[in-house]
Amino acid sequence: MAKVAFIGLGVMGYPMAGYLKTKGGHDVTVYNRTTAKAEKWANEYGGSFAKTPKEAAEGCDFVFACVGNDDDLRSVMTGENGAFHGLKDGAIVVDNTTASAEVARELNAAAKAKGCGFIDAPVSGGQAGAENGALTVMCGGDAATFEKAQPVIECFAKFVGLMGESGAGQLTKMCNQICIAGLVQGLSEAIHFAKKADLDVPAVISAIKGGAAQSWQMENRWETMLTGKFDYGFAVDWMRKDLGICLKTANDTGARLPVTALVDQFYSEVQAMGGNRWDTSSLVARLENADKPADK
Repeated sequence: MAKVAFIGLGVMGYPMAGYLKTKGGHDVTVYNRTTAKAEKWANEYGGSFAKTPKEAAEGCDFVFACVGNDDDLRSVMTGENGAFHGLKDGAIVVDNTTASAEVARELNAAAKAKGCGFIDAPVSGGQAGAENGALTVMCGGDAATFEKAQPVIECFAKFVGLMGESGAGQLTKMCNQICIAGLVQGLSEAIHFAKKADLDVPAVISAIKGGAAQSWQMENRWETMLTGKFDYGFAVDWMRKDLGICLKTANDTGARLPVTALVDQFYSEVQAMGGNRWDTSSLVARLENADKPADK
């Protein structure tokens, strides 16, 4: 059993911290900007809660974080009362936020300066994966630190892998988001096309889902896309944040992402439709909306 802190109790962090307590049997202290949520978690899982990230991290062997973006991460890690101010010598920080490779390398250097370890460990699998303890975790960092952290991370994961040195986890997550963007757009167009061609959409999906067109998105989202229900996962606002990181990194590295750039633009149109909190499968709504007459 280790002493563990978890910072950030959103739709992902709340159950992830829970698995560290229930499956791992660890002594878990949580922090959340909304103290009431941290208190609720502590009552539900039998852990503790702290009023600042620093307080949560004090005396801990591992400090996990799952927050919104680079700025949020810097705030809870190195800002006033940030977790880094409470780290003990030899502690390991595991960041599950989807953020930039730059901030991962920055925090890795800061951790090393304090005699601590750092792993960038963004996750894939969405809210359902977090709630089922079945996330995919892509890690960046040195092998020795990863080996110590891996058994703890596995409490909420079905796969945990070391992708390379610091920042490699975040870069791998960018590859994941690039793939998802293209897949969802392709599935949206297929459903839209099938409807326009007067095909039986369920029959079409049944025919193609076992072949080369198969994907997790098709298996899990085609039906809700067809019925226009978009409250089943990762929000458009967050996807645009992630694609923005992908596109900036591509610009920095010289990679060409024409489809990703186009789908990012399409998501901006979904936002303009009021779909900021819709899940990423809502790209199909943009195609359907184009059929509607403009307001006069």
